[in-house]
Amino acid sequence: MTSTTTTTPGTEAGSSGTSGPGSPPTATLSKAAFWVILTLVLLADALDMIDSTVTNIAAPTIVADIGGGEPLIKWLGSAYALAMGVLLVIGGRLGDKYGQRRLFLIGMTGFTLASAVCGLSPDPALLVVARVLQGAFGALLIPQGMSIMTRNFSREQLGKAFGLFGPLLGISSVGGPILAGFLIDADIANLSWRPIFLINLILGTVGALAAARLLPQDTGDRSVTVDGRGSALLAATMFGLMLGLIEGSSEGWNALAVGSLAAGLVFLVLFARRQRTAAEPLIKPSLLKNKGFTSALVLGLFFFAATSGLIYVISLFLQQGLGAAPADAALGLLPLTLGIIAAAFATMGGLTKKLGRGVVTLGLLLTLAGGGWLLGLVVGQGTGLSLWELAPAVFLTGLGMGCCFGTVFEFALGDVTAEEAGSASGSLTAIQQLANGIGSALVTTVYFHAGAPAHAMTVALIVVLAVTVLCLPILRLLPHRAPEEQHGH
Repeated sequence: MTSTTTTTPGTEAGSSGTSGPGSPPTATLSKAAFWVILTLVLLADALDMIDSTVTNIAAPTIVADIGGGEPLIKWLGSAYALAMGVLLVIGGRLGDKYGQRRLFLIGMTGFTLASAVCGLSPDPALLVVARVLQGAFGALLIPQGMSIMTRNFSREQLGKAFGLFGPLLGISSVGGPILAGFLIDADIANLSWRPIFLINLILGTVGALAAARLLPQDTGDRSVTVDGRGSALLAATMFGLMLGLIEGSSEGWNALAVGSLAAGLVFLVLFARRQRTAAEPLIKPSLLKNKGFTSALVLGLFFFAATSGLIYVISLFLQQGLGAAPADAALGLLPLTLGIIAAAFATMGGLTKKLGRGVVTLGLLLTLAGGGWLLGLVVGQGTGLSLWELAPAVFLTGLGMGCCFGTVFEFALGDVTAEEAGSASGSLTAIQQLANGIGSALVTTVYFHAGAPAHAMTVALIVVLAVTVLCLPILRLLPHRAPEEQHGH
C-alpha cells in the first residue's frame, strides 16, 4: 500500500506532524489541537449514543401525534440500530480509502440532514426511513473519529482520550431519555417531540463546520481495496443477527427471529471463509494477530452485553417494579453515570498505567459487587425499595463499568497501526452495537418471562451477573500492560 500522509495542525514547532502507516505520530499534538480533535470525536459519539436512546421516552408521544401504533414504537429505535450495525465496518474501511476527514464530514452532514427529516416527518413511514438514514450516516461517521485519534495522537494522548469515553458512555446512556423528556415537556414552539431531532441541526452544523476547518487533512489511500463480496457478506451477517435480536426481544422468539439469527450465523461462516481467500480482506489479518485487539474484542463483546443488559434491567425495574415515571427512572440511573465518570477519571489519572489489566479486573469485580448488592436488595425488599436505597449499589456498579469502558478501548486500539485504524475502529464499534443488541434481547426475554417484577428482576440480575463472570477468564487473554507502556515513546 502507498503511504498516507497526515498533516496535523498544532504539532510541536519544528516537526512535520506527519506519520506513515504503521508508525505513531512523529510529534505530540499541542494541547489545543488535541482537545479540538477529541471534542469533535466526542461530539460525534454523543450524537450517536443520544439518538440511539432518545426515542425510548419519546415514542408514545410520537405515535400519539402521527400514528403508527406499536410497529412504529418498535422500529423507531430498531431502524437506527440496524442500519448502524450493518454498515460500521464498511464505513471504517471507506475512511481508510478516501480519508477519515472526508468520511467524517460526509457522515456528520448526512446525519444532520437525516435528523432534520426526522424532525419534520409528517407520517410514520418517512420517519422510519429517516431513522435508517441517520443510522447509515452514523456508521460512516463514528469509525472515523477513533481512526483520526489513532493516526494523530501519541500513546499517552490516546490513553487520556479513551479515558473520556467512559464518562461519555455514562452520560449518554441516560442523557437521551432525560433530554427527550425535557424537550417534550417544554413543548418548544408547540412542536411537541420534534425538537428531539431538530436540535441536531444546531449541534451537527456546528460540528461539521468545525471539522471542516480544524480536523487534520488526510487524502486516504486509494490503493486500499474495499472487498465488495466480503462487505455484502458482513452486511448480511450483521443484518441477520441484529434483526433476529431486535425481533426476538420485542416480539418473542418467533420464526422470523430464529430464522434471522440462523441466517446471520450462516453468513458469518461465509464471511469468515471470504476473509481467508480475499486478496484484500475487509478486516485486516494483522489485526487478528494483534493480541491486544483480539482479546479486547472478545472481552468487549461479553462485557458490553452484560452492562447494556444491566442498565436495561435496572430501567425496567424502576418503572415497572417501583412505579417510577420515565423521567424519574432516568434520574434513578444518575448514580450509575456518576460512578462511571469517577472511575473513568481515575483511570485517566494514572490508574491504568499503574495497574495495567488489573484495572479491568478491578472493574469486573466492582461490577459484580454492585450487581450482587442490587440482587440482595431485590431479594430482601422486592418492590418496596426506594430510589435512594438503590443508589449506592447502582453507584458501585457504575464505578466498575467506568474502570472497564475506556480501558477496553485502549487495549483494543492503542497499538493498531495507521493502516489498520479504519478496520479496527469499525470492528470494535460493530461488536459494541452487536453486544448491546445481545444484552437487551437477553434481558428482555428473561425479564418478561419470569413473572412478577421482583422475581423477574432477580432472575435477570442472575443472568447478567453470570455473563459478567464469564469475562473473568477472558481477561487472562489481555496483555498485562496497555500498549503505551509496552511501546511508549
